[in-house]
This record gives sequence, structure tokens and C-alpha cells, in this order.
Amino acid sequence: MTTLAEFHALPADEAERLVAPCVAIPSWATGLVAARPYADLDDLLATAESLAAAWTDEEVAGALADHPRIGERHSGDGTSAALSAREQAGVDPADAEVQARLRAGNAAYEERFGRIYLVRAAGRSAEEMLELLEERLGNDPATEIAVTRAQLAEIALLRLRGLVA
Repeated sequence: MTTLAEFHALPADEAERLVAPCVAIPSWATGLVAARPYADLDDLLATAESLAAAWTDEEVAGALADHPRIGERHSGDGTSAALSAREQAGVDPADAEVQARLRAGNAAYEERFGRIYLVRAAGRSAEEMLELLEERLGNDPATEIAVTRAQLAEIALLRLRGLVA
């Protein structure tokens, strides 16, 4: 973990590399670094949230491509993959039936919405993620993209809290 003072002292490129694994949207990392210094952690998080509200559809689509399906492992081996594996720890103990329903739900979601199902997995069990997936399959496309954007921002802020204190 990096302190806020250490984050402020980092050269811009190093600071961007530090926060980049939070979400695969380079403009977000650049904006966070450009807005330094922050009065405190709350100020950093407020800026992060504000920058997230400005994400374009293309940026969101690119970020979703960096996330594994719920119940699957990230194919990379860097910080983002490690974060994803830790966040999805609740899926590991899931029974075979829940895992099969997650796979089927992921496929149904992708068929309906044309993108992966994204949910903040940290602190949630496989059963909770499955329940949310099944509920969200009933959303209309406009509602669902708004929910997806909110979940992506929630994941980014949660990860940022884990990197900078």
C-alpha cells in the first residue's frame, strides 16, 4: 500500500502505473495523477468518482474487456489479474450447481446485452453474485448499462482504496 504522500511524490508515469490496475481506462489514471495533490483520501476518492462519471461508452467497453467473467480467472498475470482473483474468492467454494448456473447466466447475459456481466465481487459469495446476475437479466439495456457503469466505478474505487491510504 502507498500512502497519499508517497502517491503525491511519485513521478507522473509511476503514479499512473500504480493506479492503472484499478480500471483499464487510461484517461482515468491520467486524470487522477494530473489532479494531485489531494487534501486527503476522501478528496482523491471524490475525484476518482467524478472522473468515472465522465467515462465514454468506448472506455467502458474497453474496461469490460479487461475483466474476466464471474467464476472465471483473469488470463493475465499482473496486478489486475491478482486483484480480480482476490475479489472473486467467493466463487472458489461454490458448489458445482452454482458454478454451472454462473456459467449459464454469464452466457445468457452476454447474449442479451452483448458484453460480460460485471459485478463488484469483493465480499460477495458466488450465490450472491448469481442472484444479482439473474435479477439483472430482467433489466432493459439502458438500465443495465447504467448498472454496469456503476459497478465498474465501484470496483475502481474499491481497488484505489486498497492501493492508496
